[in-house]
Order: sequence, then C-alpha cells, then structure tokens
Amino acid sequence: MPSATKNIAGGAHSTPAKALNHDKSGLQRPVPSGLGLDSHAIRARMVQKLAAQGVSDPQVLAAMGQVERHRFVDSALVNQAYEDTSLPIGLGQTISKPNVVARMLELLMRGDQGNKAKLGRVLEIGTGCGYQAAVLGQLASEVYSIERLRGLHDKARENLRPFRLPNVHLLFGDGMIGYAKGAPYAAIIAAAGGEAIPTAWIDQLAVGGRLVAPLQATSGVQALVVIDKTPQGVRQTLLEAVHFVPLKSGTS
Repeated sequence: MPSATKNIAGGAHSTPAKALNHDKSGLQRPVPSGLGLDSHAIRARMVQKLAAQGVSDPQVLAAMGQVERHRFVDSALVNQAYEDTSLPIGLGQTISKPNVVARMLELLMRGDQGNKAKLGRVLEIGTGCGYQAAVLGQLASEVYSIERLRGLHDKARENLRPFRLPNVHLLFGDGMIGYAKGAPYAAIIAAAGGEAIPTAWIDQLAVGGRLVAPLQATSGVQALVVIDKTPQGVRQTLLEAVHFVPLKSGTS
C-alpha cells in the first residue's frame, strides 16, 4: 500500500527559505531564483501565452500564474522554466509543458463536479517533481498525489515544502492501483499513459467525477482521454494527440 506523507503545512521540519535540490554528491543546494524568475511578470507572460493558445478557465490561468515553475526544475534549466516545453527532471521522467498542464486541468474543471468554485478531492497519478500537484493545490480542496519512483517522490517533497500546502498529500506507491483510502475522487489526472485505463481508477472515481489521462492507441500514438462517470455508466471521449512517459506498475 502507498505510504502517505502530508506535505507540508509549515511544521518544525519545513524549509523556511529557498527550495532545495540535491546535486550528484547528495548535498542540498538552493534553487536559484535570480534573473527575474521570481517576479510575477515572467509568469504573467506565460499565462498570457496560455490564454492565446486557447486556455480560458480563469481559475486555471490564475493557478498557473501563482506557482513558480522554475522552483521545480534543475538549476541548469531554470532559464527554460517558463517556455512551453517539457523538461527532464531525472530518472527518465519530465515536467510537462505548461500548455499541456493547463489543458488537462481545464478539462478537469469542466467536469460535472468541476462546475463549482473549487474541485473536491483529486487523485494525481505521477507526482514527478511536484509542479502539477502544486497547481492542483490551488484548484482543489484536497490533493492526493502518488509517485512510483522513490527518487522523484523525495524530490517533490523537497520542492513542495516551501509552498506550505496543507491540502496536498504525497504518496509513494504504485499509481496503477490508485489510492483507495482517499476515494471517491471528484477528479483523477494522470501524467503517464498506458494501453488501457486501470479499472482501479474508474472504481475510485466518484459518480459525477471526471478522469483525464493519456491513452495509448493500438497505433502507438497517445491521445488525451476524458472519462466521465455518470449514473448511467462511463462515457469516454478521445481528444488530441499528446506525448507522455509510459504508465508502469510497481515501485522502484
């Protein structure tokens, strides 16, 4: 079973100053926030680009403008943090493009349970570096985010600690089985794509809830899929092509 870690309500062990990453020697080093990257202006320009690309949900745009994306990437890539590109975060994984993050979150907000001031409880499959979990923390009443790679789980915990988001909970475990203890979820979002949506995710989705994830077709091409769980059954809608890392089971 996944082990839950409530990340970070600002307790005695929180990091009060700068976010910390680890270099190859294992030593902690501060993430640089110079070059104007800690200003609101550069995030505001990113949000303007997202709006120009078709993202229209005001809550999603506000959340994207609130969270400092440069604090979730390695220092060597910090100047690319607000470009519309995916970036490596280690262990063969990436942080998704801002446009993809915003697009998927907007789809969640358009679900039956998203037509409210805030989403309810959300399950995120694939914490990665913690960026999307931080954005979700602005949009949902409670977020459970699960990661199967211990190294990334630890990195996300360090990255998120300075944000002090008491409604975001990090879990280390197999995302393919979800997190039944937190179910039912108003929304589920996945950052990895397989050939089928795991049954556990559907089971843990509330009636009226919405799931957004990449899905791999028989051709090998991934596409976004939206699944709505209605009183009459499950409705699936395939959308545009995307490219995510493969969905895998187990932990490592």
